[in-house]
Amino acid sequence: MIDLLRDRRSIRRYLDRQIEAEKIELLREAALRAPSSRKIDPCEFIFVDDRATLEKLAACKPHGAAFLNGAALGIVICGDDTRSDVCVEDCSIASILIQMAAQSVGLGSCWIQVRKRMHDDHLSAEQYMQTLLGIPDHVRVESIVAVGYPAEHRTPLPAEELKTSKVHLNRF
Repeated sequence: MIDLLRDRRSIRRYLDRQIEAEKIELLREAALRAPSSRKIDPCEFIFVDDRATLEKLAACKPHGAAFLNGAALGIVICGDDTRSDVCVEDCSIASILIQMAAQSVGLGSCWIQVRKRMHDDHLSAEQYMQTLLGIPDHVRVESIVAVGYPAEHRTPLPAEELKTSKVHLNRF
């Protein structure tokens, strides 16, 4: 696990290559195995591989989502906030586990923040996605994880650059 964490970087450029069905199934399993508070499991996942829909998802906000156009897969992570008061946290956990599972099978990924982001001056990114994907109003959209075969290599962060001053022992 530590090697995956050391090597994982956000990938925003992807090869024009489909992801094998068995790898997509592994990502589904990773999403469904994500822990949740009190085992409520408020998360919902929408796997999008349709090129036209990915292009529309890439327009969910003006900055930071355009690279989804080049991804083979977009995984929309949502949570039912009528079922859990911590669905944001549960969705965040699922999002990063999906990214780590992708890393483990040679895929690149990048988190696209949706919650609290705007599509334009009048519509939130979440509302845009709810309309586009038929997501009910009570289901919150946390993120999209773009996934694909990397078309770029990003050097892992050297251990010397870790912000060790952020770790405290016993007290702040």
